[in-house]
Amino acid sequence: MKYTVADLKRGERAIIKHVDTDGLPIKLLEMGCLPGNEVELIQFAPFNDPLYLNINGSFLAIRKETAVQIEIEPLAQ
Repeated sequence: MKYTVADLKRGERAIIKHVDTDGLPIKLLEMGCLPGNEVELIQFAPFNDPLYLNINGSFLAIRKETAVQIEIEPLAQ
């Protein structure tokens, strides 16, 4: 089963496995949204969109439609 950032629950952490670079804004890549980096879901905005993330110390807000393009491997809690 393919897990993406959109599947994370609040406080859950994961390692980024694959990023669809064709559909992802370059700015996200520049801010550390790259394979091998750790991502944590901090919180959801109202109506669960956007998602607030911590990626290697950078705090980002991304839409769910973008989050589904970032494949992850969940870390054991």
